[in-house]
Amino acid sequence: MNLTVSILYSFAVLFFLIGIYFYLGYRNHKREWNHKIKDWFPEEERKSFISKLGDRYDKRESAKVLRNKLQNANLKLLPSEYIGILVVGSLILFVLFYVIFNMPMQVGLLLSVGIMVVSHFLLFYFRKNNYEMRFNEQLSEVCRLLANAARSGLTINQGLEIVAREITGPAGEEFKRIANELKLGVSLESAFRSVQKRNSSKDFNLFIATLLIQKKTGGNLAVTLDTMANTFEDRKVLSQTIKTMTAEQKYISFIVPVLPVFLLLVMNNVIDGFIEPLFSGFGIIILILFLGAIVLSFLIIRKITDIKV
Repeated sequence: MNLTVSILYSFAVLFFLIGIYFYLGYRNHKREWNHKIKDWFPEEERKSFISKLGDRYDKRESAKVLRNKLQNANLKLLPSEYIGILVVGSLILFVLFYVIFNMPMQVGLLLSVGIMVVSHFLLFYFRKNNYEMRFNEQLSEVCRLLANAARSGLTINQGLEIVAREITGPAGEEFKRIANELKLGVSLESAFRSVQKRNSSKDFNLFIATLLIQKKTGGNLAVTLDTMANTFEDRKVLSQTIKTMTAEQKYISFIVPVLPVFLLLVMNNVIDGFIEPLFSGFGIIILILFLGAIVLSFLIIRKITDIKV
């Protein structure tokens, strides 16, 4: 009798352990499936009313032009985010002019909006080729990787896949698109032409022409790419040297226009009504000449320091 009880007890414990084992396996399997389902069908996160308005604006056709400008300026912002920054900046400037510098409400409002509008155009004017410049700075590294791939016996397509994995943005993003298009069966020339529509860099055009000619005519691709890499690196060093030598003058181009305006606002804060004569009669002519001289000095200094390589 005791032997039978012991055997039944042992089987009960065994089946209990087996049940726990299968239950834990079921929980683990269920957890993995839940992760997969969340990856395949992600749940939409709750968004605020302002975020929904921003998403709706970003999908409009009118936002595409601003999106392209932000991309060319190498600014990782959505169009709605950029407009939000302009609005918040205008409000901050208005509070600054009206509360701290004691300017009239209408003048402070017009001045704050005018500064943000001018800043908008200046930002895209000075950074209009920033994306292209950063792209060109990475071309030497791209040529090195492709040259090493050619020496290893890899094809151009395989070398481009290596570049897409190793290079960071912005060039890495473009080469990822090229590598994906090549995997889909698109020809190398067509893939390059699609990138040319977004990037009209002369250095990139030279890079494309070299690869296409070498692919059609043959030759030592590794030596050609090494020569191009050396050329791009020399140009980059020369460009950095010029930027270093003209950095002081470029900062002066911003200080010269801002300093008299700042002093004028400080004097208006110290002496009540100091700038009121500028908005009546002969003062308007003086104000126009003053602003014209500031803009002219800014443009002259920037023109002198803008040295093309």
